[in-house]
Amino acid sequence: MAIGTAQETRSSRLPFDPIRFLQRVVAIDSCDPPGSEIEIAMLVHTELLALGIEAELDEFLPRRANVLGRIRGTGEKPALVLSSHMDTVPVGTVPWRRPPFSGEIAQGRLYGRGSTDMKSALAAMIAAAGKLAGKSQTLKGDLILAFTAGESANLLGARRFAEQGLKDEIGAFLCGEPTDLDIIIVEKAALWLRATATGRLGHVSGEPGVNAIDAIHSFLTRLYSLELDCPTHPLLDGPTIRVGRIEGGSAVNLTPDRCAADIDIRLPPGVDHFAVVTHVENIAPKDVAISILDFKPAVESTDESFIKLCSDVCARHRMRKPEIKGVAYYSDGTILLEGLSVPFAIIGPGDLGLSGQPDESVSIENVLKAVEIYQDVASAWLS
Repeated sequence: MAIGTAQETRSSRLPFDPIRFLQRVVAIDSCDPPGSEIEIAMLVHTELLALGIEAELDEFLPRRANVLGRIRGTGEKPALVLSSHMDTVPVGTVPWRRPPFSGEIAQGRLYGRGSTDMKSALAAMIAAAGKLAGKSQTLKGDLILAFTAGESANLLGARRFAEQGLKDEIGAFLCGEPTDLDIIIVEKAALWLRATATGRLGHVSGEPGVNAIDAIHSFLTRLYSLELDCPTHPLLDGPTIRVGRIEGGSAVNLTPDRCAADIDIRLPPGVDHFAVVTHVENIAPKDVAISILDFKPAVESTDESFIKLCSDVCARHRMRKPEIKGVAYYSDGTILLEGLSVPFAIIGPGDLGLSGQPDESVSIENVLKAVEIYQDVASAWLS
């Protein structure tokens, strides 16, 4: 763990430029798997110290690291957390028109993996905090920057922060996942299951065996017709069921004796996920077993004052009222806000729908507006 106390100054350096910084971090491959956020974490840690912000770098696994920044207030209010992650999803196999780690700028947009999800928010939050660093005496609560590893798959960094007690400090939570500067106030739960079929090894020249792939195929046919009775939500669509990975068989001329399919089910708030597991088990053939890989609870904000503040600030900088929405994706909030009832919102410069796409990009104008939005929300909420 590396700890800094903001003694370094920027007197001999250029002012922090969020667009130039975004180019630098997009150029660093932090796709998960394998993650390897340490290079970005070291760069973020250095920049925070240079801006006069307390910063702590925690390499909690080899090359997997979180960064925690803090601007101390007077202690009269609980902290506001600005949340961003440093990992990205993989580049994929579809060719990109621009190199995925170029950080190239064209027609007002910056291109590269992670530009929209969500290194742009990371850069904007650092810039906003830099503007507030010299005004800590006006903040009645701490401004905490919680920058994580491993959000895209298993939320490793958020779980690490939870183990270290960060949840006890959260008074409000503002996340920078992609929203196109609209406001997200609810995200679905994510239930990940594994269906494992057991067959019997066989060969075309003799005993045919029992084909485990056929068993999974039969199960998935039933699964896709499964209707889950979930409460409706005005900002969300219904539950979704997707298969993300299938693995089975050892050779083309052998009957596979095992096959596994990993399933992603997204659910609105208030659904008993164990009941959903039971529904899935009830349609599974006797030779298919169902296990839970992970469950990420839904997150929803009901604090109207925080939502109104965020809406007013966004409207001022965008020159139009933002939309209030819900999303199917999850954020670090699913871990850091579990069991808490605190103000929550997601506002990010990235575009909804561009996460994980080839030629991912972000509007430079949105990034610069996000700097002002984060700064103004923090100033107002902690005043």
